[in-house]
Amino acid sequence: MALSNKAPSFWLISLIFMATLSILPATGRAAAPVYTDSLASGWEDWSWGEFTRNFTNPTPTHSGNASIAVTYTSGWSGLLLGQTASIDIIGLDTLRFWAHGGTSGGQPVDIMVCIAPQTCMQYGQIALQANTWTQVDVPVTELGNKVWSITWFNNSDHAQPTFYLDDIAFVASGTLPPPPISGPELSVDVSTDRHSISPYIYGMNYGVSFTDESLEALAAELRLPVRRWGGNSATRYNWQNDTHNTGSDWYFENIREDNSNPGALPNGSAADRFIEQDRRTQSKTLMTAPLIGWTPKRRLEDHPYDCGFSTDKYGAQQSTDPWDSKCGNGIGTNGVPITGNDSHDTSSEVTPDFVTEWVQHLIDRYGTADQGGVLFYNLDNEPMLWNTAHRDVHPQPVSYDEIWNLTRAYAAAIKATDPGAKTLGPVVWGWMAYFWSALDGVSNNSDRLAHGDTPFLEWYLQQMRAYEQQQGVRILDYLDVHFYPQANGVYSTSAGDGNTQALRLRSTRSLWDPTYTDESWIGQPVYLIPRLREWVANHYPGTQLAISEYNWGALGFLNGALAQADILGIFGRERVDLATLWGPPEFSQPGAMAFRMYRNYDGVGDMFGNVSVHAASTNQDQLAIYAAEQGPTLTLMIINKTKDALISTVTLSGFNAAAATGKVYRYSVANLNAIVREADQVVSEAGFTTTFPASSITLIAVADLAAAATTLITHYYVSILEREPEPDGLAFWQALIADTEARGEDVKDVFRRMADFFFNSSEYVARNTTDRQFITNLYLTFFQREPDEEGLAFWLDRLAQGDPRNSVMTFFLYSQEFLDFMLKLGF
Repeated sequence: MALSNKAPSFWLISLIFMATLSILPATGRAAAPVYTDSLASGWEDWSWGEFTRNFTNPTPTHSGNASIAVTYTSGWSGLLLGQTASIDIIGLDTLRFWAHGGTSGGQPVDIMVCIAPQTCMQYGQIALQANTWTQVDVPVTELGNKVWSITWFNNSDHAQPTFYLDDIAFVASGTLPPPPISGPELSVDVSTDRHSISPYIYGMNYGVSFTDESLEALAAELRLPVRRWGGNSATRYNWQNDTHNTGSDWYFENIREDNSNPGALPNGSAADRFIEQDRRTQSKTLMTAPLIGWTPKRRLEDHPYDCGFSTDKYGAQQSTDPWDSKCGNGIGTNGVPITGNDSHDTSSEVTPDFVTEWVQHLIDRYGTADQGGVLFYNLDNEPMLWNTAHRDVHPQPVSYDEIWNLTRAYAAAIKATDPGAKTLGPVVWGWMAYFWSALDGVSNNSDRLAHGDTPFLEWYLQQMRAYEQQQGVRILDYLDVHFYPQANGVYSTSAGDGNTQALRLRSTRSLWDPTYTDESWIGQPVYLIPRLREWVANHYPGTQLAISEYNWGALGFLNGALAQADILGIFGRERVDLATLWGPPEFSQPGAMAFRMYRNYDGVGDMFGNVSVHAASTNQDQLAIYAAEQGPTLTLMIINKTKDALISTVTLSGFNAAAATGKVYRYSVANLNAIVREADQVVSEAGFTTTFPASSITLIAVADLAAAATTLITHYYVSILEREPEPDGLAFWQALIADTEARGEDVKDVFRRMADFFFNSSEYVARNTTDRQFITNLYLTFFQREPDEEGLAFWLDRLAQGDPRNSVMTFFLYSQEFLDFMLKLGF
């Protein structure tokens, strides 16, 4: 029995519609029953809405003595069967059950399977047939390993005749995936389009109160390059009393940050702890500097909090805080926004001194930007929305001139306090704000016309350039915008129906493609990154480009991971300088795996290259490709956006890949919990042909082993002997490595011999190194890092106790870290 293509909306649960799925082969695992005459152990009835159900219905039955009889007595209700602890479905690819439409048939019943509350896949409507049992197979491979609940949902506003369900179970179907089909041609030329990829494009963006330790492990693993403290509440954060105002996000309330020692403030604030967490994960901090001119006036430890529209003062309102009933949403019961409120109800007026004192506080605690302190400062957050998000203190729409005057005052003050800090502005919310001010609104063009009919961002850059020419100081380092896809359903925790999933993957073209018409109310080509780069080149050359908020949605699902991987590739290719994803994925979600593919694809720290090179696909919508070099290794990122396995040829130019081997790492439906190391790919000088599985992200790392050997030989000379290799010495070691490879022997032994020879040479002995210098030389030579304090202390103690230097060196040369390091280089 097939599922229909109908994809109805459902407002209670975040949903994902699966149009098609590749199904894994059966593993031989026994089925996991849900219902056979009765609910299986652990399954419970969590149904909702108005209907009746009978779990011991005697007739009709598909097998056994009972079935489930379901009668919806009103619309929008559901039979929901759940497992509190979730059920393990590893090795089971299909939800199988039998359905009977009763005497009428045709009931509009949708199937939803959830892996957690509000994290579900919707599979569309089953075609219930009258007076007959029909088998229904629901593919569940993209759910991962766990299932929390199953719902049969009445997707109508009225009652439905009785239908029946029986023999419900998760099974291994044994269905094989379809054979691969011919895919687009891919090409890579390492000699063209070469440019550095900024590490800051792999950033993430947490809200003001988000110092959640559960994400620290992810940040540490990814070596997250930059993390942003941002969002609407950052506009109204008071660093002195550690309190923020929520604005329209939550009843305009002053909410204190959690703080175990408020008496020590401003030391130990949430902002301080945020920075300290970044320092632990070696992430640069992007801090939001408030420009709005108002900040929470005091810190209250408990309700009632200060709020912008108190019902005591401004009367009954449309909605109030369930935990603080005197705090309203600022909209009267007649639906009209309240005006004329007193901003001092929540806030005190501040000047640029408020921000510069904060910057000085951060310098006192963490040093200047050049000393490793806070490097980046956002010039507030989405000012073109202040008159809605923060209308209790800024009800007037922002104009061109107000933004410029505030930017000039605050950015100059930040630069005067910490000249090495980088500023990012104007941090506008999206498409309309690139061209018009809030004062222009949606129909009034007066503010733009008063400024030469120049789009806002272009005018903003012109003012910045003029200021530097007049004052001799650059006060804007990054042009910073936010961009979210505007097409319905794309930016959502749900993956949406099949059409939405395809649109999500297609709409990343708005970031770069001038031939792609954005499929939303925008209705024209956006080509965001080239457009912004052109504006910078025309009006303020040297300004870098940042996108400090973006999100393509569905990070909990493979579809969202495919989009995220595509976006990171685009950012590198198109020369974005900094980007921070809004709403980070959870540690094990597919969205996090997309970041791992770029930042830790092998689990031991290897990353996508840092020098972008030319890569092209004849159909980027089907099979996207990005390429980058790091030292002697060429990394290829290939994203199959289709539901078919694709056979494609990758043509290589300008890369010495004779008899090379590519290491293959893949994230796909085959294992949603890990990046899988696949069989090596043989690579010739011309390239290779291979299959890319459906809905997959594949990284292939191709090492030029001869170049890698030369680089490492040179490193040993520089690290141990503090000089470049002489030509004869370099040629000797190159030949020895080539001979060792040709004999199929372990090249690592050559480098062990080289280390022993160099460290015991008269040249090194003549340096008369201390034990500390010797241990540092070992770390730098074999691990290419400085020694950690614990390791340094340990080895110094071993030498002090009489261990010979050669014995200590042997430990390094056979350590797991040395083996892992050599493996990264291909040896």
